[in-house]
Amino acid sequence: MHDTQQWIWLPKNSYPHHQTTITNAFCDPANGNYTVAEFRKRYTFDKKVVSAELTFSGDTLFRLYCGDRLLATGPAAVGGDYFPDGAVSHYYAYRMTFSPDSSVIDLFACVQMMPVQLCDFSKGHGGFMLYGFLTFEDGSQAYISTDESWQVRKNNAFLSPTHYDAGIASDAYVNAEIVENLWNAEIAPIPVRQEHTMVPEGGHFRLEAFDSLETTLELERIFAGFPYIQVKASGSVIVELEYRELQEHTQPYVLSFNGSGEYRGFQLCSTGSIFVKLKNLSDTPADITVSYIVTHYPVTEWAETETSDPALNLVLALCRHNLKQCRQTLHLDSPKHCEPLACTGDYYIESLMTLFSFGDLRLAEFDLIRTARTLQQQDGRLFHTTYSLIWVRMLYDVYMATGNQELLRKCKDALIMLLNRFEAYLGDNGLIENPPSFMFVDWICVDIFTLHRPPKALGQTCLNLLYFDALDAAVKIFSALDDLTFANHCSTKKEALRTAVNTLLFDPEKGIYFEGLNTPTPPQLINHWMPENTQKRYYRKHANILAAYVGICGDDLAKQIIHKVMSGEIEGGYQPYFAHFLLEAVYRCGLREQYTLAILEQWKTSAQQCPKGLAEGFIPPEPNYSFDYSPAWAGTPLYSLPKALMGLEILEPGMGKLRLCPSLLGLPQAKAELMTPYGKVVLQMQNGDTTQITHPKEVKITVISHKAP
Repeated sequence: MHDTQQWIWLPKNSYPHHQTTITNAFCDPANGNYTVAEFRKRYTFDKKVVSAELTFSGDTLFRLYCGDRLLATGPAAVGGDYFPDGAVSHYYAYRMTFSPDSSVIDLFACVQMMPVQLCDFSKGHGGFMLYGFLTFEDGSQAYISTDESWQVRKNNAFLSPTHYDAGIASDAYVNAEIVENLWNAEIAPIPVRQEHTMVPEGGHFRLEAFDSLETTLELERIFAGFPYIQVKASGSVIVELEYRELQEHTQPYVLSFNGSGEYRGFQLCSTGSIFVKLKNLSDTPADITVSYIVTHYPVTEWAETETSDPALNLVLALCRHNLKQCRQTLHLDSPKHCEPLACTGDYYIESLMTLFSFGDLRLAEFDLIRTARTLQQQDGRLFHTTYSLIWVRMLYDVYMATGNQELLRKCKDALIMLLNRFEAYLGDNGLIENPPSFMFVDWICVDIFTLHRPPKALGQTCLNLLYFDALDAAVKIFSALDDLTFANHCSTKKEALRTAVNTLLFDPEKGIYFEGLNTPTPPQLINHWMPENTQKRYYRKHANILAAYVGICGDDLAKQIIHKVMSGEIEGGYQPYFAHFLLEAVYRCGLREQYTLAILEQWKTSAQQCPKGLAEGFIPPEPNYSFDYSPAWAGTPLYSLPKALMGLEILEPGMGKLRLCPSLLGLPQAKAELMTPYGKVVLQMQNGDTTQITHPKEVKITVISHKAP
């Protein structure tokens, strides 16, 4: 039967203890049955295959080859959240077309069973699936599929995710066994990842007999990728490696070779340097190459903003680089953590950055759909309450960039469930009073509390303001779907919330908002993620930045608040994540010429301290905290600066109509580029000269000399 998934695995009778696994990396790995299985099948024909369309997937991770050619690594991640017992309802397969140009088709797949990193999810059973059509030079076709004729063996050298012993022989190949289709994998709407092999300077080693060495290989930037080691030897060689962003210690890879061989890891590493420890245990020389396979979502287009400020250009280059490394089969918070699709605030910023860099928003759309499915699984709830609300804004903004109304339809049911859940959190006073948490606000500490999981007094106002913004976006989404009933309902809720926030969370004497009420938190809600409330009232930057950002107050008051934030009249620090909302608030209030470059100065300091990547924070959130340097969400300058230079406003879904209000923001010159579905918009700006604008003919642009706040 054509177009039917038939999953295969190691035969149960021969491998009874290598069938099932844990469903996610939050489970006890002792029950994971870490297993690497290898599948092969040769198809021989009497005529040449000129085209192959294959659909394939594997649980948990896989590499698929045709002959010596790597076709794909996968699968496309399911997404998921931080709920440790959360079931995975949707699994994904890739579909790709390539040209074998041969009458012999040799397929080989290497499949790891067991979730290891946080973004790994499993259906709880090992499996591999492939089917497709081969087209011959005479136009005829043949259908192929995984079945019992495929051969499989267990590769015993893979002892754990970071321990490999080539001296342990693989089992003999046997016929694979068909297993129940637990996955029913859908076709992922994204292409397979690109990759290339990088040999760091000094990465080739020759070890004499019984020699050893230790060294560190430096990479130019921090990359996302896989370990790849090649050994040419006639005796035993031990390779120990630590993949580090800078000089921090990480879990070492311990690889044992008995003669020549190679090793490629399954786990994504975030790497700016590789600590290498080599031992040749034989009486003959050994040649060892320490390589690194850099991987990322395909890049086919490129937009770039450049200014007359070299330090600012370095910031933009690092932002773009980190974004490229974080775009994998889903947006990652960083390739170091590889978190599930749970931190929507991060991916929202990354989707906006994509407009001014790579332009392909299919990954952002897929993230939105996968998050919608998690919301539907969890009755409208994500682990982080604020992020679930930011998902609504991300949905609308991605729609405005792409014009893809089908995306809104696919997410509508999840949106309704989310809004119903938040209505249930409203108290008699009209505010969100009793949610399961107020997280996440920012990665920073205040007194004894962290704003990762703040008490009500430090998180309530921010949560209510993001709810206000979600309702605003929902009005526009339902209007775009011609659902005026829901649009009017959300509009009514939004205005009621505006009144409640401005009445109960604003201090008219100080002219600013405070961070939350001091009323008690119900005892049944208090846990690790919801601390008991405090009696102290906090006046800090976060709530006031968001108030100006979402427009809950009048424009004059919003401007006054931003001036107070920037002058230091309102206390408190913030990290790069929250600086995104500050830059957006500055832009919304018509203050971009006054404050944009001043805010971006903080990134210049970070870039000078570490030109390999972007620090996740401006200030350590805790004593002795060590920053990561690979998160893309810390790179909002890649979005905020070109947007401010252009004075960009998208007037219709799909960017067919744009309004621009160019400004150099005080710079002598700049070039800003924007990717639209029709091609690139380019602004060349020189102090004293008229701005030169080029754009696709399909994009209608209105240019204004000033932009009203």
